[in-house]
Amino acid sequence: MIGLVDCNNFYVSCERVFQPWLERLPVGVLSNNDGCIIARSNELKALGVAMGTPAFELKPLLRRQPIHLLSSNYELYGDMSGRVQAVLEELTPGVEPYSIDEMFVRLDGLEPAALRRHCHDIHRRVRQFTGIPVGVGVAPTHTLAKLANHAAKKWPEYHGVCVLLPDSPQIDALLSRTAVANVWGVGHRLAKRLTLLGIETALDLARADPSLLRRRFSVTLERTARELRGVACIEMNEADQSRQRIMTSRSFGTPTAQREEVHQALRYFGQRSAEKLRAQNSLARGVYVFLKTNRHRPDLPQYAPGRFIELLRPTADTRDILGAVSQAFHAMYRPRYRFMKAGVMLLDLVDIDQQQLSLLDTRPATASQHSAQLMATLDDLNQAHGAGHDHVRHLNPHCRLALALRSPFATLQHALEGVAGGQGLDRQAPSVRVPHGFQLGLAHGFSLPATQRDGTGAAGFASGHVATTPTPPPPAHPAAV
Repeated sequence: MIGLVDCNNFYVSCERVFQPWLERLPVGVLSNNDGCIIARSNELKALGVAMGTPAFELKPLLRRQPIHLLSSNYELYGDMSGRVQAVLEELTPGVEPYSIDEMFVRLDGLEPAALRRHCHDIHRRVRQFTGIPVGVGVAPTHTLAKLANHAAKKWPEYHGVCVLLPDSPQIDALLSRTAVANVWGVGHRLAKRLTLLGIETALDLARADPSLLRRRFSVTLERTARELRGVACIEMNEADQSRQRIMTSRSFGTPTAQREEVHQALRYFGQRSAEKLRAQNSLARGVYVFLKTNRHRPDLPQYAPGRFIELLRPTADTRDILGAVSQAFHAMYRPRYRFMKAGVMLLDLVDIDQQQLSLLDTRPATASQHSAQLMATLDDLNQAHGAGHDHVRHLNPHCRLALALRSPFATLQHALEGVAGGQGLDRQAPSVRVPHGFQLGLAHGFSLPATQRDGTGAAGFASGHVATTPTPPPPAHPAAV
């Protein structure tokens, strides 16, 4: 059996863990440069705010009632995602991350009653140990697990957990209630073509002729139909399977033609990519660097160069990667263009234990060891002080993204240190005090007291482990738009 654990309104939930006064309030998280809505609380969805709504379009709504908008904090979200994964690895024999807020898990060998109990235990423990609410869907295949998870989150009768056993009549009942456009991998464009063939629901797709689907559409759609019938066609990969390429890319707060700003931004992206490379114990043999102007501004000169640099040897050393980034930048940069986006991609990755050595490599035998030790120290510093800390990364502050409404902590470690030190999680929000043992439990283990929510929505822990001052919630942030 395959389970899918999907975090509810993940970015908003991460913010609420450390800013509990946001519970039960309409909250939205904004994209890079505070441009548009990329995550919504249920309360904000109820107000009719759609995904992708530009922030400036919310001004009329802000005049009628308070809405809390926050800048995105991807370092914190990544840390919290890793914590959710760590909990799941304790509770299941295998985890396959699908995205930052979705993870497939293996749940084989359990009787139906035990399976349901274990799924409810997963649902409870992830919330207990991370503060993140999740939905759990379990079925014989990946595609059915996606549908089961959707049902668990959307339909109250499932209470956050939906288990579809093989050959259960519950599967057909769920498929008949699901529009074909909502099937994983179908989408609205393909759904329109399927409707012309009389395929309107997921059940219609499951019963369609596989050879017809392959002939008229693709082998991918045929596999989707077979998965809906309970025939597994998608293999589950292990969570520790290394990525084949690593990319870090962002849009700038405002378009810039300043040489040093663009160069420093690319160097920052190169450092972040190198950190990801070392995290999965890989080496890169090539670096691809690209720049883009704003294609939505036809009144400005357009230029979108890209340059691949082959490295002398497979490496995870930030200095080697930044050297290639600078080489590519100097070859591409043109002063009269205003760049809106830049990125660095590491390619041709190999496992650190499987690299092929060269007879022409004349470096001292200890050079690789010294490089690894230096990079480990650099990673420890960045982890301790937060991504983007200037004295560690030497990042020019002028090339940062526009993050005017960002939460006060860059990473989970910063949040834990702030909470354990008795700092307020927001200058206007209630202060939260957590004993040192709770900090260590969050940072290193899972022996934590059970999480509970009081009537006001403030976070609390059993036996008075967390105390909140009776300060009313702060006002909305009109500066958000």
